Amino acid sequence: MNELPGDLLYTSDHEWLRREDDGTVTIGITDHAATALGDLVYVELPEIEQEVDSGGEMAVVESVKAASDVYAPISGNIVAINEDLNDDPEKINVEPYGEGWIVRMEPADDFDESELLSPDAYQQLLDELED
Repeated sequence: MNELPGDLLYTSDHEWLRREDDGTVTIGITDHAATALGDLVYVELPEIEQEVDSGGEMAVVESVKAASDVYAPISGNIVAINEDLNDDPEKINVEPYGEGWIVRMEPADDFDESELLSPDAYQQLLDELED
């Protein structure tokens, strides 16, 4: 079991979010998701300036085992994508909470953090999945 970063919020679909000082939100997939997928070989990134709705598809990660959609945990506008993933999708496997981030969004409005999971609540979800 890996230690979950305490400064992140999580979703039950295994995405993470970090509020940045400039008001944007960085989003990626959790170590649990990356491990379950196995070695990633391709990431389909969204377009910059693309608007996404909460719960909508915003990216696809593909491994030797499967392809999986990455869902937007909040509504907003994509302001940056991690282009390094085009050449090195394994960054998600190695550093899912750091260099393996996927997108940075400008939230459409102030989102309700109570709809997301704290690190403790996400860990509880992971513990339940293991049972």
